[in-house]
Amino acid sequence: MEDYLRFLLLGLGSGGVIAALGLGLVLTQRASGVVNLGHAAMGMFGAATFFHLRATGELILPFPGLPDHIRLSPAGMRPTFLTALVVTLALSALVGALLDVLVFARLRRAHALARVVASLGLMLFLLAMAGQRFQQGAALLSIDGVLPTASVDVLGVAIPRDRLLLAGLAIVAAGALAATYRFTRFGLATQAAAESEKGALLTGLSPDLLSAANWAIASMLATGATIFIAPITGLAPTTAALLIVPALAAALLGRLDSFAVTVAAGLGIGMVQSATLHFTGTQDWIPGWVPDGGLQQALPFLIILVSVSWAGNRLPTRGDRVERGLPPSPVPRHPIAWTLGLGGLTLVALLTASSDWRLGIIVSMTGALLALSVVVLTGYVGQISLAPLAFAGVAGFVMARLSSGGWPPALALVAGVAASLAVGIVTGLPAVRVRGMTLAIATLAAAVAIEELVLRSSALTGSSGAASVPPLRIGPLDLDVAARGDAFPRVAFGIGVLVVLALAALVVANLRRSPTGLRWLAVRANERAAAAVGIDVARTKLSAFALSSALAGLGGTLLALQRAQLSAESYLVLLSLSLLALTYLGGIASLTGALVAGALTTGGIVTVAGGSADSSQVQFAVTGLALMAATVLAPDGARGVASATAARLQRLRVGRSEVGSGNAGVGRARAVATDDGGTTSQATANDGATATADDGATATADDTGARSGPPPPAAAPPSSTATGGPRA
Repeated sequence: MEDYLRFLLLGLGSGGVIAALGLGLVLTQRASGVVNLGHAAMGMFGAATFFHLRATGELILPFPGLPDHIRLSPAGMRPTFLTALVVTLALSALVGALLDVLVFARLRRAHALARVVASLGLMLFLLAMAGQRFQQGAALLSIDGVLPTASVDVLGVAIPRDRLLLAGLAIVAAGALAATYRFTRFGLATQAAAESEKGALLTGLSPDLLSAANWAIASMLATGATIFIAPITGLAPTTAALLIVPALAAALLGRLDSFAVTVAAGLGIGMVQSATLHFTGTQDWIPGWVPDGGLQQALPFLIILVSVSWAGNRLPTRGDRVERGLPPSPVPRHPIAWTLGLGGLTLVALLTASSDWRLGIIVSMTGALLALSVVVLTGYVGQISLAPLAFAGVAGFVMARLSSGGWPPALALVAGVAASLAVGIVTGLPAVRVRGMTLAIATLAAAVAIEELVLRSSALTGSSGAASVPPLRIGPLDLDVAARGDAFPRVAFGIGVLVVLALAALVVANLRRSPTGLRWLAVRANERAAAAVGIDVARTKLSAFALSSALAGLGGTLLALQRAQLSAESYLVLLSLSLLALTYLGGIASLTGALVAGALTTGGIVTVAGGSADSSQVQFAVTGLALMAATVLAPDGARGVASATAARLQRLRVGRSEVGSGNAGVGRARAVATDDGGTTSQATANDGATATADDGATATADDTGARSGPPPPAAAPPSSTATGGPRA
């Protein structure tokens, strides 16, 4: 019993950090209606900046295009702890305010997908910057102790003092924020702006300024919390960034509104996670295949699942916010012709290209198949899922395990896809009640839980932590990616991937053109309206989850066959986030978006064309910046930009032809009306249109000239007259 108490109290340290990060999430939600998934990554980068400044006297800047380092103290001298902390927190506040002004403040009325994607872009960018600016990642920084670590006796148990101080700091921060937002003008103004932006403007408040200030405070909270916890947990960039999951669990328990409940939940989560880690290692009845830390990582998912199921649509949103819709979803035209044309070009490339290009094409095709799952679920149905690679990993590992156990490879592949389909449906159950940002949070937590609890399990990976994937042979067909005497990767394997991708694309295209596709779009547009016309919304959502997870599973099996050796790193959560990001950039509501995402996949044809063998950090950084810019400047993605450009060129062409026709005698019409007081109003129409003046007079232009007519009786005074004449 004493051991359990000790581990519960030791969890106060991590619980304090989870609570502080949760407070920052509440602040950004209150200020701008954004649940910032990159919040913990902001804390990670700020903490790394602090420790680098303490060690070298150099300040690291995350801004692209500016110098990487700024020396603040002479060489050989280290700034004091207080100096480094003040400078780092000031920089964090500046970064937070700039992010809100440049990106997130512009997304207040955007669809939840745009806000999710922008925050994912922020996370990817900061992770890439940490890898580049801190030389091999922040995990290798020299991290000095910040808080005193001397033990103190609590209930007869010796506990390091820093754990208690971390919990105390979180409680003090919550109390200060609660008092600020209840009693000060700034806090009351922030709440007023969150309830009604129009009302705030009418009373002389600036919602933009208030939002930027809250983002600055949230950024400082994240940085400070990560600085204090780093000596205890380390500062590995990915691990620190994924602290967002338990922080989200705490914030959801507080309904993204209550500081007190969020802190209590954060402390409780940290304590239970610590006790669970100890419990897993001491109980004989827990299966041996459960990985260390697996149950610990699954706990936030369970809390989030309960939170969203209990709270559902009662989770708060920013007042007076009317969301813009998702990008338009064009109907696929001539899918067979396009498939044959693009498939033929790809086949020629596979037969004639070098080994590097052939591998890049195969990687891109696999990425496009995975992106199709995102197009179906998010683009067509509006359900934001951050777990496609988790479903792909389940399929890949199940196939590898069954194939190694003697199953026929083809049957093992089918079983792997079926397993991913089942996991996808279970994960999609929260979608019956929620959507948007809340569903994105639930699927992110599910992805982390699946990675830690399932994909790292010895039942799938074996004792070595990696699984071998036997080659796929179906009768006389040898689809081995590598065989003796053939160049890697084999053309036969590439053709197999091409056939699977082509068939999957045709299935998705035909479903989009069918009544099923219309039901998808109806649910995406308005669930209540869809239900009112007789659509079973729950069944439609779950069927979309099923198809999406099956496509992801199919892509996961092809990825496993391509790599021949699997580990959990093959299906990391960050790869899921990157996949959604790339699909959004390409156009998330169209098949074209999936193809663009495949081309941009790390190791794909864009990587090969760039001539970089290992450019993941560069691609993550560029992708992150592109995402934040795209959500503001091009919310419909690359396809939307192309369509808008084509439409603009078409309008210019039509305009020029109209000018030419006008010179040939086809004119425009002008309607003029004069009332008794002598006031004249007029309107002009293009060829074939009717011009109506303010007083109701009308004139119509056609190929023979202009005809004018009297206004309707109720539209103008009886004394009004109208004249019309051609204008070349």
